[in-house]
Amino acid sequence: MGIPFSQVPTWDDRTPIYVISVAAQLAGMHPQTLRQYDRLGLVVPSRASGRGRRYSAYDVARLRYVQHLSQEEGVNLAGIRHILALQSEVEDLRKRVNQLLAEVQRGVGASRRPAASRVFSAGPAGDVIAMGRQQTTTRWIRTQPLELGPR
Repeated sequence: MGIPFSQVPTWDDRTPIYVISVAAQLAGMHPQTLRQYDRLGLVVPSRASGRGRRYSAYDVARLRYVQHLSQEEGVNLAGIRHILALQSEVEDLRKRVNQLLAEVQRGVGASRRPAASRVFSAGPAGDVIAMGRQQTTTRWIRTQPLELGPR
């Protein structure tokens, strides 16, 4: 029984070191299967200077995960491609959230200082306007209904 990819440890070393025959042996697959997965974009290895495929330990774990999804979960290759794309997107979004949280945490300390705080207002078209601390706003009154465009 294969191990779900989410339970495989994150590899710090993604250095491509395995030739296709070794990677296939480690993943328990035929080298032609690895070539097919490469063509389909499921597991795309690095290329050596001679254009030969080089797989990392992370790639081998990903190959095992693809095999698990295909053979044990019954997912077809198009479904596997979609699953991998969604997992990659989630990983990217998590990284972005962590970056934004770090920025917010750094900004919390800065925003307590009066010189760093800013004031914003909404303009007549709904746009955001940065204002000085002592600047006053003009009140806009809409005389015609707002046009929202085609639906």
